[in-house]
Amino acid sequence: MIGIPDIEAAAHTIAPHVVRTPTVPSPGLSALLGAPVTAKLELLQRTGSFKARGATAKLLSLSEAERAAGVVAVSGGNHGVALAVMAAALDVKATVVMPRTAPARSIGIAREAGATVRLTDGMDSAFTLVKELRDEGLTLVHPFDDPLVIAAQGTVGLEFADDADELTDVIVSIGGGGLIAGVAAALRARRPDVRVWGVETEGAQAMSEALAAGGPVPVTLSSVVTTLSAPSVSRLTYDHVSALVEEVLVVSDREAVRGCLDLAEHAKVWAEPAAGCLLPAARRVRERAGDGARLGLVVCGGNATPGELMGLAERFGLR
Repeated sequence: MIGIPDIEAAAHTIAPHVVRTPTVPSPGLSALLGAPVTAKLELLQRTGSFKARGATAKLLSLSEAERAAGVVAVSGGNHGVALAVMAAALDVKATVVMPRTAPARSIGIAREAGATVRLTDGMDSAFTLVKELRDEGLTLVHPFDDPLVIAAQGTVGLEFADDADELTDVIVSIGGGGLIAGVAAALRARRPDVRVWGVETEGAQAMSEALAAGGPVPVTLSSVVTTLSAPSVSRLTYDHVSALVEEVLVVSDREAVRGCLDLAEHAKVWAEPAAGCLLPAARRVRERAGDGARLGLVVCGGNATPGELMGLAERFGLR
């Protein structure tokens, strides 16, 4: 299990390379949800998501031989962008494997940063190709199954604990579980009375299905929220969530897109559906927690173009 010393060490290591993102009260979301809301604006991080933290920590840990050989990552979007940009900044050669369904903007940014981008027909085949490239000598920078990466993502929770006013419940999106594992570990140490809740979208339910099965299992992916679409969680992230997280809630793709529109209208924040899913989950948490609820939202990323988001809104009849 990742402990607070691991997270504090990661914070010290990555501090010169990443942004300490704002932690702010949101009057608009507070009015919308009927409870005080504080948002951790990780969409203002370098590369537009929290992923820069974990990628940076892993890159800084490489030996000279590993740096020379290069690194590889699999990603539905944000992890690949983070690795490509941070590897370029640290002068490490990077290869990023993405499904063809990954956002075109993410693919373009990774290429513009100088990474070699390999596209596959889906996430399962993406993970298979990454294994082949790893066997050829590239160092894998896993999006979530790595203690260094989880500790670095946990610095989000460390900052949230230090910078927020009173909180009762913090809500975190889940793809493979690296972010929520790190955040939950940090909050358990710094704010032990705070409940941590996870949220997934239907068709990207790797963690909730793992919890139901008693351990990681492969899942069928169908969600439009590609940045949450891990084919399975890892034992490492599962262990943290099963021990530290109150519950994992599941919302529809439509609700996630609606959440993006709510964030834009009420919080004046342009977020991607992986963060939009926080809003419908927050409504459920608010109902369960009652009148004393003070909610924290980890707004994990903002890498959605207006065209992409408006297209999804039209698809789900939200325009």
